[in-house]
Parts: sequence; C-alpha cells; structure tokens
Amino acid sequence: MPHATVSRRHAEIRWSTSDHHVVHDLGSRHGTEVGGRALPADGHRLVDGDLLRLGDALLVYELAAGDDDPAVDRAAVPGEAPAIAALRGRLARAATDPAAVLLIGDTGTGKEWIARELHRLSGRRGPLIAVNCATLSPQLAESQLFGHARGAFTGATAEADGWFRQAEGGTLFLDELGELPLELQPKLLRVVQDAVVQPLGAGRAVTVDVRLCCATNRDLAAEVERGRFRRDLYARLGRQELRLPSLAARRGDVLDWIDRLWTGWAAVRGSRLGLPTWRASAARALVAHAWPDNLRGLERLVHELASRGAPARPFDLDDLPGWLTGSLASAPPVADVDAATTARPPVPTRAELVAAWTAHGGSVRALARHFGRDRRQIYRWIEAHGLRVQDDDRAPAPGGAISPLR
Repeated sequence: MPHATVSRRHAEIRWSTSDHHVVHDLGSRHGTEVGGRALPADGHRLVDGDLLRLGDALLVYELAAGDDDPAVDRAAVPGEAPAIAALRGRLARAATDPAAVLLIGDTGTGKEWIARELHRLSGRRGPLIAVNCATLSPQLAESQLFGHARGAFTGATAEADGWFRQAEGGTLFLDELGELPLELQPKLLRVVQDAVVQPLGAGRAVTVDVRLCCATNRDLAAEVERGRFRRDLYARLGRQELRLPSLAARRGDVLDWIDRLWTGWAAVRGSRLGLPTWRASAARALVAHAWPDNLRGLERLVHELASRGAPARPFDLDDLPGWLTGSLASAPPVADVDAATTARPPVPTRAELVAAWTAHGGSVRALARHFGRDRRQIYRWIEAHGLRVQDDDRAPAPGGAISPLR
C-alpha cells in the first residue's frame, strides 16, 4: 500500500483452516488495529464490518453478499460495498417481474431512490407516482388512493381519479406502508389481486394497469402478529422483498457518500467548496459511527461542516460535531500517526519500556502480549530507545536485563 504510515511488511490477512480470515501484524512501525484496539499477539479473527487501521490507512472487511448488475444506474444506486452491489443485482432481477415489490429498510436508507430505479428498469411508459401513507388524511385516504365520484361526500363537487388511476401504465410507490389504515388494507388487496379500483361512491370498479412498489421501516411480520396488518396483504406484497442495508452495513462507502453529498450541497448553493479531507482519527470516527439516521445523518454532518466554509486543513476529530463524537466516548482513544506531521511513532517511552520489561521478568514474549504487538516490534522498540538485550538480543533468558547499547 503506497502510504507513508504503512510499512513494507505491515500486516497479513490469512485464510484459516476454520473457514475465516485472521489478521496479524508483522512488526509494523505504526501498528495494526481492529475496532480501535491493537491486535493481540495471536492475531484477530475478522468478522463482517470490522474496521482495520494500518498506520493511518483505513480498511473495511466486508463479506461478499451477491452479484452486481451493470444495468442498474450507479448514480441512482451508488456505492462499492458488497451489500450495495448485491442490492443492485436483486433490483435488476425484480424490475423485470410485474409482481409488486416490497422495500424494507431503516429510515434514510434511500428507499425512494430504489423505487425510481425500479420504475426505470421496468420499462413501464406511465409515470412514477410517490405517495407517503403517513400523510394520508384518515377521512380522505380512500378517496385519495382510489378516487371518488361526484357527490360521493360533502365537498365532492367533481370526480377525482385518485393516485392509482393517475399512475396508469406506470408505478405507484407507497412509502411508509405500515401506516396505512387497517380498514383500507382489504381494498388495497383487491387492487393487487384483481387490478381494479372501486372509486368512492361509484357504481362500478375501474380496471387499472399499475405496478405497485411499497416501502416500510416496520417489521410487517410482527405487525401481522399484532393484528395491525393483514396477513393476506403481506403475503401478496412480500413476494419480492428487497432489503436495503443500513449505512453501518456498508461502512466502506461512508467517506464516498460524504463527498457525494458535499458536492451536492455546494452545487445547490453555487459554491466552489473543495471536497473535505480527514485526519485518520476523524475518518475512523466517521466510518465507525453507527449512523442511526443513515444518509440523513450524513446530510446533517455535511451541512454543519460545509457551512463553516472552505476547510483550510484536514478535519480532525475535534472538528466533528458533538452529537457525533458523543457516541464515541466509550471507544478507545486513537491518535493519528501521519508520518508527515507527527514527529514520533506511538511507542512506549524508554522508562515505560524498562518498567514493563522488569515487571514481566525480562520476557520478550510476555512484553509482546502486554503491548499487543509482535515480538519483532518489541526488539525494534528496544533498539529505538538505545537499549539492548544483554548477552543475547534474540533469545533473552528469563529474568534477563536490558541495558544501553554499547
């Protein structure tokens, strides 16, 4: 890796016979960490989403999740994380099937963007109509969805088509489906099953040609068990489910998303604000953050930082807002290495090294465990402090001593 803080032989990731990867530090100058902690002497078993730091270089370990599909517009569904690549593959397959699609994901994961791309890939010539079920009026929801005849209720002075008929030949996107009133769910089921809508106050049903795409952040299976959502409707809508990964499940894309949102923020304001750069400690905090609001949380961060004006230097951990860094209070502190601006590597002082040597009976192996480093690194530290292992530099006897180099 061409980075000033990454040693020529820094670390290795090796496939274990137990069907997992293990990362070991190879006695690097600036160390290897996983999750903000130095590697133990026997290495670390990697799990999906682990954040590695080699010097000031950050890496994310992510498991492959499925095949990508080049038919999906990368501008509409951006990202290189395996979870996003797999989503693009599933999206392309679902788009060509006329059955309803159910998008499941947390708030801020981009469900409406997925619905737009689904509509584009479907090739349907009609419009995409987006409706937020949470904003439907309880008194007028039936009319808003299915339309009404003139005189159907007080104030109905003219016939209205409703959202379904307005989406004729296209796609109707029902966001926040879990908020749909229970009494309307049988009528929605009829549309899904029979492709007809019954306008309020009309004498006959109207045939419609509409592709239905629904989205929710609720657990509909649990809602069914609680009696808040119809089982038969869930069964029909859930034939094609696309689960959108949270931002925490695609950590490798976080910094790229910040650049994308930063560029959009500047474009809206006619600004030539350059893209941000980050010190390693700040970048690690951003990538490691849970981002409960997903992309909306990133938008909030970008607005707060970009509003300060053109950054004169890389953002440091102290530059990040309190609402973000407050969640990192329990995480171990991580200092920047940055060989270009930092005069000393993160090693123990001479006094600390001698004290630890004495406390561990002169055992290099015990010292390596104590500092969480490879034994070769311990020897490098000994030499860096002008010390030597008496009698045998590479095989000190138990109870041995270290003294100044002669």
